[in-house]
Amino acid sequence: MRALLSIYLKGICMGAADAVPGVSGGTIALITGIYERLISAVASFDPRIVTSSLRIHDPEERAKVRTMLSEMDLPFLLALGAGIVTAVVTVTGLVVWASNAAPVLLYGFFFGLIGASAIVLYDEVSVSTPGQIGAAVAGFALAFVVSGAVEPTGGSTPLLLVFLTGAVAISAMVLPGISGALILMLLGQYKYLSNNLHGFKDALVGLLDGGTVEAIITPGAVVVTFVLGAGIGLLTVSKAVSWALDHYRAATLTFLVSLMVGALRFPVEKVLAAETFAWTPTVVGGAVVAALVGAGAVLLLDRYTDDLDY
Repeated sequence: MRALLSIYLKGICMGAADAVPGVSGGTIALITGIYERLISAVASFDPRIVTSSLRIHDPEERAKVRTMLSEMDLPFLLALGAGIVTAVVTVTGLVVWASNAAPVLLYGFFFGLIGASAIVLYDEVSVSTPGQIGAAVAGFALAFVVSGAVEPTGGSTPLLLVFLTGAVAISAMVLPGISGALILMLLGQYKYLSNNLHGFKDALVGLLDGGTVEAIITPGAVVVTFVLGAGIGLLTVSKAVSWALDHYRAATLTFLVSLMVGALRFPVEKVLAAETFAWTPTVVGGAVVAALVGAGAVLLLDRYTDDLDY
């Protein structure tokens, strides 16, 4: 139980990271020492488990299901997933509020999160070969370009686009660097998906107080579609990352850490573009303090998280 509680708490940290446009859940997984276990567990998913589950009355098929679940490290995934969901539901509404009420402090905090994460993972970087140097340059350039994209705006989103958004954004759970929330913001979908998530949650709770099932359908369709897209994306990206770690471990880790450094462009531009930003000691000092708080949170997590396993 202590080990599962540790995994649940790490899941909360991962979910909180992916719910804010800063550090990705994959970064937290690296810092907390569960990254490769996560990749291995997700990449081991065998689609045949679906057909075997439909014939679970057959002893031979039951044995296959048990074997496949064991290879997937199911208790680990369930505990981690529960923590991620807990954090996402809790944090997303807070981020939407803070992005309007205190953008300078919010994005200063994100800068500290990303910068400290890159420092913590510096030991994973290796640039001793041309391939590793290329991986570092490619990771930095990719994140720098993507994090500088113009955030589009819009109202409702077709479900097909929601599905594709989920498939793309979930890559942040596997790739340390750009968070899923940052990807959603760049795609102009963060507030839309956050509002639907909380609308779905409120509608479910409302059923206990005389609410209608109809109120669940619209936000529920958006949430379910996003989750389906995320599931497909997670299974696809995890297998690619697992292969890369097996064959080009040093270059892959260098690429992943370089993503974080390139992503620093996003919080800097958001701070400078905020309507409340001004080159005054109070505003600049507030941003610096917020960045230090974010960095401190990552350093404390790195310092104490491994102790939870024992």
